[in-house]
Amino acid sequence: MESCLFCKIVNGEIPSTKVYEDADTLAFLDIKPVNPGHTLVIPKKHFTNIHETPDELLGKMAIVAKKISDAILKSGAKGINIGMNNGAIAGQSVFHAHIHVMPRYGKDSFSLWVGKEYDGNEREEVAKKIRSVLN
Repeated sequence: MESCLFCKIVNGEIPSTKVYEDADTLAFLDIKPVNPGHTLVIPKKHFTNIHETPDELLGKMAIVAKKISDAILKSGAKGINIGMNNGAIAGQSVFHAHIHVMPRYGKDSFSLWVGKEYDGNEREEVAKKIRSVLN
């Protein structure tokens, strides 16, 4: 994709601070990190999101995210959040599949979602919908 920011990083057209690279994936520091060490793991080939990324490649990305997580923990983080935004409504701003590896050091400004209870039989109805599509 000619206009894709991450494809330009893969092609060396835009600089990045790489922390890992292999034949299929690239990991580099996020330019607006949640915390120092916030790393993005991307496939070198362009796929827009999790739904377009082949399963085998997505598995490789997960393995790289784990390697990066292990390294970040060994370098001083106290915990790790892993995230992947898929679609604009889910917060995806660069439409090239990527996994966020976000170090946690203690009190910081990053917050997780606030859950809510299901109403009545809603939980079973939602599960039934999902199961019907999976089958």
